[in-house]
Amino acid sequence: MAEAEEKEIRSNEESTDDSEEDESEEEPKLKYERLSNGVTEILQKDAASCMTVHEKFLALGTHYGKVYLLDVQGNITQKVEIVQVFGLYSGEEFHETFDCPIKIVAVHPQFVRSHCKQFVTGGKKLLLYEKTWMNRWKPSVLHEGEGNIRNVKWRGHLIAWANNMGVKILDMISKQRITNVPRDDISLRPDMYPCSLCWKDNLTLIIGWGTSVKICSVKERHASEMRDLPSRYVEIIFQFDTEFYISGLAPLCDQLVVLSYVKEVSEKTEMECCARPRLDIIQPLPESCEEISSDALTVRGFQENECRDYHLEHSEGESLFYIISPRDIVVAKERDQDDHIDWLLEKKKYEEALMAAEISQKTIKKHRILDIGLAYINHLVEKGEYDLAARKCQKILGKSTELWEFEVYKFKEIGQLKAISRYLPRRDPILKPLIYEMVLHEFLESDYEGFAMLIKEWPGDLYNNAIIVQVVVDHLKKDPQNRTLLRTLAELYTYDQRYGKALEIYLTLRHKDVFQLIHKHNLFSSIRDKIVLLMDFDSEKAVDMLLDNEDKISIDRVVEELENRPELQHVYLHKLFKRDHHKGQRYHEKQISLYAEYDRPNLLPFLRDSTHCPLETALEICQQRNFVEETVYLLSRMGNSRSALKMIMEELYDVDKAIEFAKEQDDGELWEDLILYSIDKPPFITGLLNNIGTHVDPILLIHRIKEGMEIPNLRDSLVKILQDYNLQILLREGCKKILVADSLSLLKKMHRTQMKGVRVDEENICESCLSPILPSDASKSFSVTVFHCRHMFHKECLPIPSTMSPLQFCNICSAKHRGPGSAILEMKK
Repeated sequence: MAEAEEKEIRSNEESTDDSEEDESEEEPKLKYERLSNGVTEILQKDAASCMTVHEKFLALGTHYGKVYLLDVQGNITQKVEIVQVFGLYSGEEFHETFDCPIKIVAVHPQFVRSHCKQFVTGGKKLLLYEKTWMNRWKPSVLHEGEGNIRNVKWRGHLIAWANNMGVKILDMISKQRITNVPRDDISLRPDMYPCSLCWKDNLTLIIGWGTSVKICSVKERHASEMRDLPSRYVEIIFQFDTEFYISGLAPLCDQLVVLSYVKEVSEKTEMECCARPRLDIIQPLPESCEEISSDALTVRGFQENECRDYHLEHSEGESLFYIISPRDIVVAKERDQDDHIDWLLEKKKYEEALMAAEISQKTIKKHRILDIGLAYINHLVEKGEYDLAARKCQKILGKSTELWEFEVYKFKEIGQLKAISRYLPRRDPILKPLIYEMVLHEFLESDYEGFAMLIKEWPGDLYNNAIIVQVVVDHLKKDPQNRTLLRTLAELYTYDQRYGKALEIYLTLRHKDVFQLIHKHNLFSSIRDKIVLLMDFDSEKAVDMLLDNEDKISIDRVVEELENRPELQHVYLHKLFKRDHHKGQRYHEKQISLYAEYDRPNLLPFLRDSTHCPLETALEICQQRNFVEETVYLLSRMGNSRSALKMIMEELYDVDKAIEFAKEQDDGELWEDLILYSIDKPPFITGLLNNIGTHVDPILLIHRIKEGMEIPNLRDSLVKILQDYNLQILLREGCKKILVADSLSLLKKMHRTQMKGVRVDEENICESCLSPILPSDASKSFSVTVFHCRHMFHKECLPIPSTMSPLQFCNICSAKHRGPGSAILEMKK
């Protein structure tokens, strides 16, 4: 079906109501096409009055009483001029001429079976025709007397028909009428506003009459309620009114398709006239309904039609709906994914269309994902959303190099190469080098930073590196100090493995990546003559790198390179000394002057930690520079403590430091010199009185103080001396108590230990005669002496103790001093 034809047939409500918006954003649920071919020929001469659908065949009845059998394309397969029942796939036929008009015919749903040869006709009466055993058709009256029967629907064992009074349902099993549903609006002429019937399933009947819709359910009656009533009854489960008159009904899953006859007031004549019929999809609710979609249909001759002129038939299981009018037959179908995508594209909802195509790519037949994607990109470009269009290229173009290159040239034509540059593929696929070079040239002409970013992000094998290098060099001739171009050129040299040139540029720029470049590509041989540049750039990192790679650049080479930059030489040697006091020992003499010149706070720690620096040289340098603290340390280290003390007293005039120095040296003569020097200096005497109490007897100092000398804070100093003395006494007494207590405790412990028994068995021997300590004959008497040292002797093997000392000692351990060898046990038997 062409889209133009569908638009011609379907028109939304805005075509009849100018107050609404020009375009509906809601997607229609159905699509439409006219039934043409033979139908067109028929309707040019006659007018359609009714139609029924069965499988792939359509039976069309006309006003002139003719019936045409059509296929689904509208081609005529057979023409019937009287009421005739015949098999579509057999030669079985029934012909009959009636004496009154026949309004409706319904055939048993299982008519093809031999025991189901039944059909009903509706006119003044409802007649049932059954085939007898003699192949004759026997009519029987099912109902009469309530006017013309205008609609009959047969489903399973139930027949529903509508006459002027209402709707009846007959149970063919019990041959009983089980319900009567009266029509609501009796003011409407039943011939002008006929009833519409439709079975949703074997037990659910949908009734539409006037503006009312009822959905009835056939249910089994409980055995206790039977009595004289039918075994089944009908319950109305949904009932609601519509806005317009109903011309036809059909089920669609749990929804309803309703064909409505519409009247409107003409603005020109202000008279009521016929409008386009509506096909609505509604969702039934217990007491109302919800409209899902609504289409106004432009059928031929709709201005002259009445409600009775429209009919709605449906093909079960296919969601096919036929709208019949006297001059037109329209087929409505559920829209599939292709139709959904068509609508989205029409509304320019390309992203949703692309998503729908991806989800249903196995079922769509009309559309290709790629075509929708390309249309989406073109749409974004037309809207000026270049970045979004470029970003979508990644997903839509995929791995097609031809499509990528085509889009890149298209972006070049509109001057938007920069927009697509970030999304160009870099691996799988890889485009022609010319594409990448074209983008780089675009950036190089207008955006150095963007150019540098691309060089950093893109692998070097995407483009011809030599060409880009030459172009950058040409630009640098115009602007030789441009740091961005220099940095980019260094990266290009790195890609080209010309690390030496890259290193020079990085050092010139003082770029942070220089150390990473050296480590990554092992460029230590290239930096032997560039150590000063590295140190000037970042001395901390440079020194760490040089010390970590001593095997590649020796200490001697570094010191030599830094000879003309002693401040940098000091930084290097200082860190070397901190790592290892012995590695740079040959430079310790040099370091003395370097510390003195550039880092005096670390000179004294260096002198203390170094065992390789010449003390005489160090002393000479410190004396020249008048470094008192360093000189004092060197003098004391060289054994000249008196000179060192004298310097402290005379140069620093610091009694506390002098006292501290004397304490460190712990030399009585040094204390004597300090007292002699301080004896005529009251402040020094005060300092000595406050500090020497624990090292020198304060009386020695006090006796030497001249009478009448005023000493500041003398009373406080004397009090402190007495307090220190009392403290010493207390400490000694406390220590004595602790010592006595510990000695007593240990003595008791030793006594308990010595009082314990010692195991003696056959394995022990006498330490004197070396025979077993225990006799082989246990009945014999014996005597054994065991010492605390665990040596054992026979009694007779020990020497007789002297009369001077009754104690006996182990001959092996000790013969003179009492100790662990004293006897502790004597065994006799």
